[in-house]
Amino acid sequence: MDRLTVLLLRLIALLPLPAVHALGAAAGWLAGRLPLKMTRIARINIDLCLADLPAAERRRILHACMVETGKMFAENGPMQLWPAGRVQALAREVEGFGAVREAMSAGRGVIIASPHLGCWEMVGMFISTHYTMTTLYRPQKGALNDLLVAGRERSGARLAPADARGVRQLLAVLKEGGMVGILPDQDPGRNGGIFAPFFGVTANTMVLPAKMVRRTGAALFFAWAERLPRGRGYRLHFVPADPTVGDPDLERAATALNAGMEGLIRRRPEQYWWSYPRFRWGPEGRTGLYRSTSRRDSRERAERPMSRE
Repeated sequence: MDRLTVLLLRLIALLPLPAVHALGAAAGWLAGRLPLKMTRIARINIDLCLADLPAAERRRILHACMVETGKMFAENGPMQLWPAGRVQALAREVEGFGAVREAMSAGRGVIIASPHLGCWEMVGMFISTHYTMTTLYRPQKGALNDLLVAGRERSGARLAPADARGVRQLLAVLKEGGMVGILPDQDPGRNGGIFAPFFGVTANTMVLPAKMVRRTGAALFFAWAERLPRGRGYRLHFVPADPTVGDPDLERAATALNAGMEGLIRRRPEQYWWSYPRFRWGPEGRTGLYRSTSRRDSRERAERPMSRE
């Protein structure tokens, strides 16, 4: 299966970005109207996290999210296979990068926290034109893994394994005033994080960013690449995090981390990857939130192991 995926991405990479996004949008539109697992997970997450919005608006966001998810999968072709310079030229606008430069010039070290919002691969490609960034990476399988590793390293990026050895590597980079990258909204596993509110819903949240900030004094910035309409490219955003993300109280730090991501996601909720099963773990263990094919059963079961703050 991974070889077929790689072949498909190679074919997609032959197209210009407007055609890539149009193809992905069509696939995502179809996925949003089929009883697929990814669509069901997105619906559950949107209903939980955006419960303050009218039902009609949540449905609009769901369908728009699936279209953007299709673009996200399709754009991996250009992101991994186009020459680095061609990809970097897609950054049409950049906001807030001056503060990142200042932190690096001061020798503080910088943590780039790029959630599953917009095109996170574009963030790494843009940064590589200015700095070498070391990023935690969880290997995939077979030919797809080879494609992703080669794609991310072709512009000078470094990958560190997502384990204790990789964490030590990140800390060493930061202590030398370098730059590291993480996906801050990944579920760290049953025993790997702390529970904190995310859109008012209890979520297993990583504590690695807080520990790295506290141990090294690094500056943490949220970063995301917003897709522009009609495949025109991307608008990159770099936003300094609230200093509380490095608080010694890990619950306060995790809450601040999630709040920072919420602020970004609410700007363009349709570009967030809602199909990621963020709430698979609750304080009492597995939530079972994503098991049922029944929307009503899933929502009723969600109310038991999880809570809204």
